[in-house]
This record gives sequence, structure tokens and C-alpha cells, in this order.
Amino acid sequence: MNRRLLWAAPAAMLAGGAVSAMAQETASIIVTGTGLPDTPATPAYGTVTIGREAISRSASGRLEDVLSNVAGFQQFRRSDSRSSNPSAQGITLRALGGNASSRAQLLLDGVPMADPFFGYIPFSAIAPERLARARVTRGGGSGPFGAGALAGTVELDSAGPETLGLLSGEALVDHRGETALSATVAPELGDGFAVVSGRWDRGQGFFTTPADQRVPATARAAFDSWSASARLVQRVAPDLEVQLRGLAFDDHRTLRFAGADSSSRGEDLSVRLVGRGPWQVDALAYAQWRNFTNRVISATSYALTLDQRDTPSTGLGGKLEVRPPVGAAHVLRLGADYRRSAGDLVEDRYLASGAANGSRSAGGVNSTLGLFVEDDWQLGAVVLTGGVRADRWSIRDGYQRNLAASGALLLDEAYADRADWAVNWRAGATFDAGAGVQLRAAAYSGFRLPNLNELYRPFVVFPVTTNANPLLRNERLTGFEAGMDWQVASAARLSLTAFDNRIRGAIANVTLTQSVRERQNLDAVRARGLELAGEVTHGALALEGTLALTDAEVEADGAAAALDGFRPAQVPARAGSATLSWNPAERTRLAATLRHVGRQFEGDREDDALRAATTVDLFAQVPVHGALTLVGRIENLLDADIVTRNGGGSIDLGVPFTAWAGVRYGF
Repeated sequence: MNRRLLWAAPAAMLAGGAVSAMAQETASIIVTGTGLPDTPATPAYGTVTIGREAISRSASGRLEDVLSNVAGFQQFRRSDSRSSNPSAQGITLRALGGNASSRAQLLLDGVPMADPFFGYIPFSAIAPERLARARVTRGGGSGPFGAGALAGTVELDSAGPETLGLLSGEALVDHRGETALSATVAPELGDGFAVVSGRWDRGQGFFTTPADQRVPATARAAFDSWSASARLVQRVAPDLEVQLRGLAFDDHRTLRFAGADSSSRGEDLSVRLVGRGPWQVDALAYAQWRNFTNRVISATSYALTLDQRDTPSTGLGGKLEVRPPVGAAHVLRLGADYRRSAGDLVEDRYLASGAANGSRSAGGVNSTLGLFVEDDWQLGAVVLTGGVRADRWSIRDGYQRNLAASGALLLDEAYADRADWAVNWRAGATFDAGAGVQLRAAAYSGFRLPNLNELYRPFVVFPVTTNANPLLRNERLTGFEAGMDWQVASAARLSLTAFDNRIRGAIANVTLTQSVRERQNLDAVRARGLELAGEVTHGALALEGTLALTDAEVEADGAAAALDGFRPAQVPARAGSATLSWNPAERTRLAATLRHVGRQFEGDREDDALRAATTVDLFAQVPVHGALTLVGRIENLLDADIVTRNGGGSIDLGVPFTAWAGVRYGF
């Protein structure tokens, strides 16, 4: 209750201010609502930027769909946030996956969004229509982004009134009767602005189970989720602005069988001070409260066997970055960041008869405190960059208790606290070679703590149980890359990156028996490959695309020697996307997206293949009157089978052909 009141207070304040401001004449925006500007060496690490227009033309209207247009980005499974279990929505880049945890950091206005307990991204809470841009950095190590940025970083910037307008929103319905509603009000207030936004998605869903495998207990992937956010950005001094943000969300889904329900909910608060004077400052503090529930239904008896009824967690943290004035040739970054994740799980077991079969609780506290320094040095056509960070990490208060149905104690373990320092570095360079050619190279390292989910929570995807492992070690990455960006002409650009990344101690779901897996540290996972991107425009026509070709393999000996040379689970060797768009007039947009994901394997032993999938999506927006437009969207036009799970021939499928129609106002 207190958490909801904390969130509701600023939300109500912003909403009240927004309503009153609509009756006033608009004033000019004099604050940005963003963080500090990009540094000169940002391109050294091979970034891909997705603009507002590309974000707004997604056929599904989901953020994960937008990010999937960057080849190399992937979730653990191919499902989106309507038909997957939330805990499977960890993100990674460069084929460095292997389990459902996030190896890439996702930041919303500077705040890490990964769930404090599980590490998954609550995609249903982040509405694409609220965003101004997304920037994806594949690789790059930890740097100033925090200890979780192992495989890369996704930075999301919220939009302000200059992008959103005073009022905007959309209402759509698909051919199954599912709906997507959103609305935003973004008035200018004093020396700044406010943005209040809400979104609600609901529907009966589709059958993820193929027709020939359905049973009476088979259910559609129903979903019902809402999110609401409020931002207030104000100038408090000539070169200083404060940014307040509140976010609340609630998400309910059903997967595969009636009663196999999951939920995730959360409340986030953050405050950020950005100083743009001679001494540039970015100071951020945030708090997150999350919870997750999950009910497991037997694939044989179709009865409830496990009720993971409560998984409360909290995330607390902040960051301070200072850029002192050290001369025009240098951008020096000094800073510190902190994150603390604490959580517990409570689950009840049941027999096939429905009788209680005991309970289990477990949890712990993880934290990192990082110190970093980085400098960009401009030397004519060359920009050099380098930095180092040191993190004090700890894994504390880990425990597990297991009770019989009678209440008798079966297990009561407390795990030893662990703490140490981890030192990482990154360095890079860019060279403007002329004729529109920029060369770049970088090398880096990073680390990631095992999250609370990996350490303490087992999970079941029938018929396989995956056990947690409280003795997991940290993952450590080293990597390097080199690339070229070529502005061929004013209307054409190409980009090519070659990379070699290696994660020592990579955490994977290792098969022990046909029905049991356990999270274990492998010797390493190594990924080498090429990333290509390009764009060509001709008047109102544009063609853009990305392609990732990756050779990823496990390095293992000892107990896991059988995995040596295998491709990590859920990792494709090829992934690509191409979008052809036509924008003949303001608010008129037509687009077709072709996406291909290569074959993957369900498990670590290169078994149970998930065959390659190629999909086509369509988007159309046509003006009606003023800021009002008609919108049509088609997901998976050719109704391709997208295999998202294969458990010994038991299949789950992703989104089938889905047609949407509706209206938009203001964007």
C-alpha cells in the first residue's frame, strides 16, 4: 500500500498539472528531459539507433518487436510479451545467450529495468509510443553502464511534448477481438513539461499448441496488462534540470494449459538531476518494487503441481557521473553506480491428486558498487577512448527452506556470504578516413553476477525441471571488434562489424538427465561473427536492414565435456531484418518488414531443434483529418509457424497471422 501511495502521489500531481496546463497558452520548451549528450567516442562501440518513426511502425506495437529489427538482439525464446512466461524474457546480444537471464543492460531514462529477482525485462510496462529513440550497443563491456552490461546496452529515451504533442493516443482491435489502447497528455509546465501516459492491452490470445497436440485442458495464451507512467521535468537553475518519473504496471498471462497463469507487477520511482554547465553532472536515484507469480500445470495429469505464489523483490540504486571541464579535446567521465537486489520466493507443491505436497522458500541479496573513469581524446580525425571500472560485489543472505506437507522441516540451509572486487576495462578508437568512411575498433571486458533466480529458484517446463544453484560464480566477458561505417552518398549508408566475444563461467541450463537440468557455470561461451547494417533512401522510399552471422560455441571439459563445441541453447547462427517503407506525406506511412531467425536448439545438447522462421509484417497509417489517422497492422502475414519451444516433440508456437485496425491521434 505504501509503495502504491508513493507512486500515486507524483502521478496525481502530474495529472493535475497537466489538466490545468491545457487551459493555458503553450510556452517554449527550454529543458530536454534527457541525460548528458553522447560523447565523441560513442561510435567506437558500434551503436545502432532506432528513431521515433521506426519505433511507431511496429506491426505488433511491442517494444521487443522493435528491438528485434537489430540483428543480434534476442530474447531467450521467440515469443513476445503476450504469449511467453515473463521470466523467459531476458535479453542478450551477439548470440551470448544460453539461459533466460539478461546479459544485456536495458536502461529507460538511465534506470536499469531488469527485474531485481529474475533479470527479465518487463516489456509490457514499456510502451513504445512513449519513446523518442532506442540505441543499441552490441558489446562494449560494462564501462559506465553498470555491471549488467555484459553483452551490450539498450538505452531508451522517453519522448517529450516536442515529439508527443499535447494529446496523443491510439485504439486498435485485431481480428480475434483483442484490443490495444493508449493515451498520453504532455503539456508544457513552467520551465519544463509533464508527460502522463497509460496503456491497456487485453485479449483471448491464440493457441500456442499445434492443433494435433491439443487436449481438453489446452488453453489460449490469454493476456491482460496495463501500465501507467508519469514524468515531470523542470529547470531548477540556469543549467540544471530535475526529472521525476513514476511507473506502475500489472501483467497477467496464461500459457499452454487452463490454470497455467503467471503475473508480474511493479512500481518504480526515480529522480534525476542533469547539469549542463561547465561541470556536467548526471545524478540518478531509483527504487523498484516487483512481484511475480506462476502456476505450473502437469502435462500429463493437467492438475496444478506447483504454485509459485509470491516472489517479492526490490531494486535500489543510483548513479553519479561528473564531466569536469578539462579542455576542448577531452571528455572526461568520473562516476559511481550502485544496485542492490533483494528478493524471496514462496512456492507450494501438490500431488496429482491435488493434495498438498509441501512448500519451499528461498532468497537472498545481491549488490554491486562500481567506480569508473573514462576519457575521450580528440586528435583531429582520430578519437581515442579508454576507461576502467572497479566493482565491489556481494552475494549475501542466501537461504533455502523446504517443508513437507505435514510442516516437517526437510531442508534448512543458509549459504555463506561472498564478496570481492572485479576490475574491468574498455578502450576504442575511431578514425575519419574521409569520403564518408569512418573506421573503428574496440576491446573491452565486463562481468555479471548470477541473479537471485539463477541462484535460488528452480523452474519447471514439463517434462523438464531446471534446478537452481546457490554456488554459481560470476560471468566474465572479454571481447574485441573492428568495423567500418560508410556514408556512401547522402541517401545511402553501410556498416560492417567483425567481433569476437568470450564469456568465461557462462551460466547455462545443463542437462543432467532426460527430465532434470541444473544451472551451472560452463568453462566459456565464445561467439564470433559479422554484423551488417545498411540504409538506402530515394525520395519518400527507404530500405533499411541488419544481418548478424554468428558462430557461437560452448567450451567445456570435466563434467560438462559432452557440450564442448555445441551451440548454446536458443542461439541462432543467422538472424536478419529488412524494412521497406514509404512516407509520401506527413503522418502517411506504409512499411513492410521481412525478418528471418535461423534454426535454434531447445537444450544444451543440440537436441529438439526449433526450425528457422521467416515472417513478413505490414504497417499502414493514413491521415483522416488533422492529427487523426487510420492505422492497419498485420503480424506474420504468411502465417508462418514460429516454433518457440520443443520439448521432445511437444511444441509451442509464436504469434500467427494477426490483423489489427484502429485509429491514432497525434503521432
